[in-house]
Amino acid sequence: MNDLTTNIGDAPLSPTLSLEGRGGERGQRPPKTIHDIDALFGLPFADLMFQAQTVHRAQFDPNKVQLSTLLSIKTGGCSEDCGYCPQSARYDAGVENQGLLNLDDVLTAAKAAKAAGASRFCMGAAWRGPKQRDLEPVLDMVREVKALGLETCATLGMLKDGQAEQLKDAGLDYYNHNLDTAPEFYGDIITTREYQDRLDTLERVRHADLHVCCGGIVGMGESRTQRAGLIAQLASLDPQPESVPINLLVQVEGTPLAGTEALEPLEFVRTIAVARICMPKSFVRLSAGRQQMSDAVQALCFLAGANSIFYGEKLLTTGNPEWERDQRLFDSLGLTAL
Repeated sequence: MNDLTTNIGDAPLSPTLSLEGRGGERGQRPPKTIHDIDALFGLPFADLMFQAQTVHRAQFDPNKVQLSTLLSIKTGGCSEDCGYCPQSARYDAGVENQGLLNLDDVLTAAKAAKAAGASRFCMGAAWRGPKQRDLEPVLDMVREVKALGLETCATLGMLKDGQAEQLKDAGLDYYNHNLDTAPEFYGDIITTREYQDRLDTLERVRHADLHVCCGGIVGMGESRTQRAGLIAQLASLDPQPESVPINLLVQVEGTPLAGTEALEPLEFVRTIAVARICMPKSFVRLSAGRQQMSDAVQALCFLAGANSIFYGEKLLTTGNPEWERDQRLFDSLGLTAL
């Protein structure tokens, strides 16, 4: 994996790449340059949706959705200054600091998630990065959750050399580390870590042969071209992330991004469609912000190629549609869980 932040906008678009679909279809190389991805965003809505649905059907069953549940295993008190995050110790956002959960509480939550239909259990801790003493109990959590028959995922911040290998040995399947936004907008959102720091952690994750879960957040005041820049970065990771969470900013009072002009719902749908076209084989996940979305907007997102959601009543600190609402929506759309 290379440092992609310097030349991606000028990278040539290769005209052909064999993409073997579920029916053996062959297609063109997905666009990766900012110019081409920006042009995708600008297509008439019907044309964009048609392209996205065509790509989606070539790789996936369009009526199947992967369900993940996310649990905050350590909440608040983070030293980072991410402008969207109520867990930062720098902001008074009403989040109560909570130390690392004990193993029994994590297993209780994991069993409930499995019983509700989730196939993957994600554990998130508000750290800049884990110290070794922090990592040891998390390794136990990973082992025990894996033993329940669930896929395991963790998001613990930046990893040091050797830590990804320890997580892999414990049975971790996925590591989440988002790029958040385009490189040129990144400094407006976060100043306590560099973009390259994120790429370095992703490199360690890949080196340990873990699956990558990597996406971003939209609606933070970025331009459409900057949204294209985020997708370009994600699409140019080699290999592309197996899981791509697309988050809609949840504005929390006390954080710097509270009061940001809301992103138009159809622009969010366009973002999902563009992500699907650019990352054909990735699971594209509707993540934060679903609670604010109507059923109709979510339906368009599934039509645009989203095929994964966070499933449950809460993400790390913000709300999420409850299980019953999701099941009603799935029933109305004819969707079933993977």
